[in-house]
Amino acid sequence: MATLKKYDLTGNEVGLVHIDDSLLEVHAHPQSIKDYIVAIRNNARQWSASTKTRAEINRTGKKPHPQKGGGRSRQGDLAAPQYKGGGIVFGPRPKFDIHTRINKKERRAAIRALIAEKIKGNCVHVLRQERMEEPKTKTVAAFFGKTEIGAKRTLVVGEAMQAESATDHRNFVKSLRNIQKKEYLPIPQMNGYELARCHDLVILESALNEFLSILGANHE
Repeated sequence: MATLKKYDLTGNEVGLVHIDDSLLEVHAHPQSIKDYIVAIRNNARQWSASTKTRAEINRTGKKPHPQKGGGRSRQGDLAAPQYKGGGIVFGPRPKFDIHTRINKKERRAAIRALIAEKIKGNCVHVLRQERMEEPKTKTVAAFFGKTEIGAKRTLVVGEAMQAESATDHRNFVKSLRNIQKKEYLPIPQMNGYELARCHDLVILESALNEFLSILGANHE
């Protein structure tokens, strides 16, 4: 049975969370995981870079010099790429309707496989969220410094903000903003690219059940 270490905000270990090994038996082909991450990156591109070809350059179509008699190579027009101000060869071009469709079943399998891999590698931790009256970057930074996470790239995930804990939740997120290599995402926004990009994963205790439900755990 796999275990996750639970910490408080001071960095002290306060318990363990046990996970059934059956939840970690996830089968996803490495190629499907790669295709899913590549699709995320493609869909995030703006495709706003644009260069003009020789056909789009606004220049005269007259030949720069006679084709014969001068001993020089033949030239068609001044919009050719070898001339200054001419068209660009193989430059970036805007693309339209390039959205890559991601199969929902493959997406879920990829996310489960990436989470299971991190749990098996002891890279997933649980943080007991405590009351924060105001944002304190120093307090949250001290937590990472005292635990085994350190300066590694870390993704912190939590549940959607609720009215009764909105202030504490907001203060914690604000405290995390200025710490390098530390990012926060609500669980519904968690994706395979962010999981693959981070080294460690920290789960807020309030979102633990929602997180484990991704692996197929049932909670009342």
